[in-house]
Amino acid sequence: MFRRRFPVLSAALSCVAFVLSLCGSLQAAKRPNILFIFTDDHAAHALSCYGSKINTTPNLDRIAREGMLFRNCLVTNSLCGPSRAVIQTGKYSHLNGFYMNGDRFDGSQQTFPKLLQKAGYQTAIVGKWHLGSDPQGYDYWNILIGQGPYYNPPMIENGKRVRYTGYTTEIITDIALDWLKNKRDPDKPFLLMYQHKAPHRNWQPGPKYLHLYDDVTIPEPDNLFDDYATRSSAARMADMSIARTLTPADLKLIPPRNLTPEQLKLWNAAYGPKNEAFRKANLTGKDLVRWKYQRYIKDYLRCVAAVDDQVGRVLDYLDESGLAENTVVVYSSDQGFFLGDHGWFDKRFIYEESLKTPLLIRWPGVVKPGSVNTDLVSNLDFAETFLDIAGVPIPEDMQGRSLVPLLKGHTPADWRKSFYYHYYEFRANRPVAHLVRRHYGVRTQRYTLVHFYNIDEWELYDLQKDPRQMHNVYDDPAYADVVKELKAEIRRLQAELKVPDDRGSVPRIPPFMQKRTRRGAGKK
Repeated sequence: MFRRRFPVLSAALSCVAFVLSLCGSLQAAKRPNILFIFTDDHAAHALSCYGSKINTTPNLDRIAREGMLFRNCLVTNSLCGPSRAVIQTGKYSHLNGFYMNGDRFDGSQQTFPKLLQKAGYQTAIVGKWHLGSDPQGYDYWNILIGQGPYYNPPMIENGKRVRYTGYTTEIITDIALDWLKNKRDPDKPFLLMYQHKAPHRNWQPGPKYLHLYDDVTIPEPDNLFDDYATRSSAARMADMSIARTLTPADLKLIPPRNLTPEQLKLWNAAYGPKNEAFRKANLTGKDLVRWKYQRYIKDYLRCVAAVDDQVGRVLDYLDESGLAENTVVVYSSDQGFFLGDHGWFDKRFIYEESLKTPLLIRWPGVVKPGSVNTDLVSNLDFAETFLDIAGVPIPEDMQGRSLVPLLKGHTPADWRKSFYYHYYEFRANRPVAHLVRRHYGVRTQRYTLVHFYNIDEWELYDLQKDPRQMHNVYDDPAYADVVKELKAEIRRLQAELKVPDDRGSVPRIPPFMQKRTRRGAGKK
């Protein structure tokens, strides 16, 4: 009736509605897409853009070359699950409730994907989740179950269990590309969390990489045989050494359990002759440690190589599809990792190799290509950064800060000068992986002060004079004022961050460790 009586007015209103709809679509299109590429246990010193002496990562290097590389990205709690919970919430472990692996993430709490979703973003997560509960705030999710295997992974796609055959690093990429190409709404900006299992223990290379590095000797770290002479007893109590802790499965002396016959054939061809040569060599002492290091580090780097190649596939698709120019690409890992440094693998400690994680961000038209940032930043800042990029208000209860000013080349005058760390996964009366004692500490541009509070021992490292952290100077009178200042800074940060007292009961040092502990070391 309206259209028959007022055809001109009706047509005009239709045009207005179309223009408004078009403006809305254009406004949405201008909001950047966010591709978050995440790995597990990828040490910064295993990326060539960070100066690796043991491998090259050309595709990841491309993100650094076309964006910004952060040299001081620190984690709040160097462990897989807790790091992921921090990223989801922008809050420390004591506030998001996920302290250690085995905890269950409370998905009902505020997370940045939920806020992006409410703001009109299409959200998806593919790959490793490792938070116990189902993902919330995602329109699409297809995740590994727990850690997930390297081969033939069962996964859960929006609540339904699906089994895949193949190499997990490649499968996760296939799923991510399928979502980008076929499942997302092209009229909406997107967040895609593209998260790999690799290079997590026990470092099983894909079929294409089984012979990579066969004829190469990987350089050893200069502190492979660290004797922990000046450290507290926490280092000697830890169980994550190249010398003692690696299992036959880690060292590929036995094959993985879930391979197909064809996969097992390839595995036997790659490792069988090497293992036979090892048995005949009958190595002992440092020679045996060196062999274990080579076996470990080569498999680790083979897993990294697979990730790098798969990231290249995704970057190529962004270019081919025209998405690259309006997509912020972020690469990081859940924490750092010891690559034989101090004789260890794994992470957990506040020491540099574990505390630092790689962070590369490419944002065309905003980030100056090839730029480098040295400010103290953190995985605590990721949620706030993603919200800021999308133009979504940052909740006041988040504890990090947006990195957007840094990405634009400006460091705010009040940017943090110190950073608080807290590791929780040690229980005196229950078995726990690697036996790293609970500790908290502060990291500044020059110093690291750490308190292993359940055994009441302290360590201090001067990173300017001792970047490899080989000399604990806590008891050195020359650093007395530094210790006093940093202890005060720890107390200030704990109050600011609302950190509860977690000292609890003090576990007894085992008798066999007491003789090896430097008496009085760092106790005050």
